[in-house]
Amino acid sequence: MRAVDIILKKRRGEALTKEEIYFFIEGYVKGSIPDYQAAALLMAICCNGMDSWETVDLTLAMVDSGDKVDLSQISGMKVDKHSTGGVGDTTTLIVAPLVAACGVPVAKMSGRGLGHTGGTLDKLESIPGFQTNLSIEEFIHAVESIGIAVISQSKDLVPADKLLYALRDVTGTVDSIPLIASSIMSKKIASGSDAIVLDVKTGSGAFMRSVRDSFLLADAMVKIGIRAGKNVIAVVTDMDQPLGMAIGNALEVKEAIEVLKNKQQGPLKEVSLYLAANMLLTAKACTSLKNGLAMAEQALESGRGLEKLGDMIQLQGGNKAVLDDLSLLPSSDQVIPVAADADGYISSMDTERIGLSSLLTGAGRSRKEDSIDPAAGLVMKKRVGDGVRKGDLLAELHINKPEAVREAADMLRSAMKISKDKPEPRPLVLGVVNKHGIQRFDSKE
Repeated sequence: MRAVDIILKKRRGEALTKEEIYFFIEGYVKGSIPDYQAAALLMAICCNGMDSWETVDLTLAMVDSGDKVDLSQISGMKVDKHSTGGVGDTTTLIVAPLVAACGVPVAKMSGRGLGHTGGTLDKLESIPGFQTNLSIEEFIHAVESIGIAVISQSKDLVPADKLLYALRDVTGTVDSIPLIASSIMSKKIASGSDAIVLDVKTGSGAFMRSVRDSFLLADAMVKIGIRAGKNVIAVVTDMDQPLGMAIGNALEVKEAIEVLKNKQQGPLKEVSLYLAANMLLTAKACTSLKNGLAMAEQALESGRGLEKLGDMIQLQGGNKAVLDDLSLLPSSDQVIPVAADADGYISSMDTERIGLSSLLTGAGRSRKEDSIDPAAGLVMKKRVGDGVRKGDLLAELHINKPEAVREAADMLRSAMKISKDKPEPRPLVLGVVNKHGIQRFDSKE
């Protein structure tokens, strides 16, 4: 078998066999297949696609390229959750404790952020003392003892994905549903959980801008998970405006704590409860979504979700006192108001530009090696559909970089469109994908 023949076959648009895919992935990881041939195959896949079985085989070949986490010694059905990424997307810090408080083990490996704000790990590490670099043994012990842990991904987990992702980034082959789906699902499968809930974002602040493409990606990932023996559901949620009001690491931790204290209403709470209910359903802790919602709401209202977050913070070395004293979290030197420059309604938001405004404050990374400011970011004061008058507060920048204030404020203001007419509301959840297929709640593309 030769790598060039596999490249030519995919360039002709033909389906690759399992043996051909495994041969190529194993060879690339071991170094016998060079970058230029891997790049050629990626481009052929990007141009001609893969069928669902090819995508499954690619995913499992990537899983088998490295270590796999064995969670079998933890009793019960373990559940994981993954978001394709957005702005103000703080759901993990809320749903993981709520689900664990309902008796379902949550074993989650997360990554660091590249772009608007930090990832889940960066957010958690803004809590003084919090450690994410637990060993697999410590990870399993944590989930066994308190039912929840969130740690950094092992470096030996899915090495094929690390190599291919770096290559895709510099060869114009990022935008391919089979490659995106296999990248995400290989890490989820290798992490060892029995059930997985996927939060696929769609809109101006999402990786997938088109609703159609978001459902196609969700469908591809669900099919991979099911064929790999996992119980999987994908939820397609709106990212045409930030989900939460806070964007930035410590700021998002504060908001998550306020939601778990049941002191904050709104889309972040609503979507978090919906995701938690689906996690309970996929883990077979309830028999219906309605029952799962009731369980999640009870865990929130009783305070058990907040207690579980405190347990996780303490076990992973953090200062649990932050739950009662938010001033223990990092805070910025300056809080700069950003005001509306006209009367009317917030008609739309360019969520990506809002995220880039947060990046300018220091809350995110432009490159993987960049450091982030855990105190930096912004807090939104208006949502789409809200009425405003000239001079009203749109948002506050939290910033330690005086030289970046004007650019960040201008970018934020330009991202929020004000018009005379109030816009029609867009649903927070646009549909779900499960083993029965695609169910869309929206009527528009």
